[in-house]
Amino acid sequence: MAQKLRFEDLESPIVRKRKGDDRFQSVGVIGLGVMGQGIAETIAGAGIEVIGMEKDETSLKAGLEGLSRAMDIEIRRWGKTASEKRAVLSRVRGTIQMVDLKNCEIVVEAVDENFDLKHRLISDFYAVAKDTAVFISNTATLSLSKLAESAKHPDRIIGMHFLNPVPLIPLVEVVRGMKTSNETFAIVKAFAQRIGKTPVEVFEYPGFITTRTILPMLNEAMHALMEGIASAEDIDTAMRLGYGMQFGPLEMADAMGLDEVLAWMETLWHELGEPRYRPCPLLRRMVREGKLGKKVGEGYFKYNEDGKRV
Repeated sequence: MAQKLRFEDLESPIVRKRKGDDRFQSVGVIGLGVMGQGIAETIAGAGIEVIGMEKDETSLKAGLEGLSRAMDIEIRRWGKTASEKRAVLSRVRGTIQMVDLKNCEIVVEAVDENFDLKHRLISDFYAVAKDTAVFISNTATLSLSKLAESAKHPDRIIGMHFLNPVPLIPLVEVVRGMKTSNETFAIVKAFAQRIGKTPVEVFEYPGFITTRTILPMLNEAMHALMEGIASAEDIDTAMRLGYGMQFGPLEMADAMGLDEVLAWMETLWHELGEPRYRPCPLLRRMVREGKLGKKVGEGYFKYNEDGKRV
């Protein structure tokens, strides 16, 4: 008698593996700014339910609307379909209450680079969370070990440094603090792969790999512009064509947010004392003038509402 063919027999091994991996049913994302929106989109796009948390209703509404607008831009660029947007948004819900994250096995924090704020969020989360829950910080420069000090479960705290734009960059740095356990690292490495990222293991050090390596180049490009060596356009063209970069250093800084770049440089300048991380005076002036890059429409270049240079 012929054996009855089951539906799962027709599925690819990748689909079966994803369906069988039930460790990541619901993930919390704290902070729905530009980075938080990208992280939420990436996680929801992998078929995982996301609970996005903000400090108040106004910020929550702005974050969810920003997520929708960001995907509209991708649709106009033919990078995403309307049905994919609907699928992502159907998996994202918002809250302003930490208690709503109590059943999440993983929470990703993506708030501003403020040590006290991040430290407080860790304490608040473990006051309501499961003992087995993992807290991930998306810090670019802060010490994971210091963030974990006095925490209830320091072994469950780890860093994931995503690069912007999160949905498009395939890399994520998985950063181990002094007390991060091997089990926690293994969980987060599997999580990174589950959401389509290639994880690289990084042991805690100011700036990790990508930030400490890219900032001196951005800083030097700003000095070249300030000193009148070349125009912003020619500096970026030289670096793009000369070194095969997708974006020149000045446009890259605009995309990161000049206020964020300044904060990272000041942190590394303070932590390491290396002159290469001393922020260019032109960068400080741009930030004082509110020219923060793509997110406000003007930095070293000007941008339209879709983030394209004009």
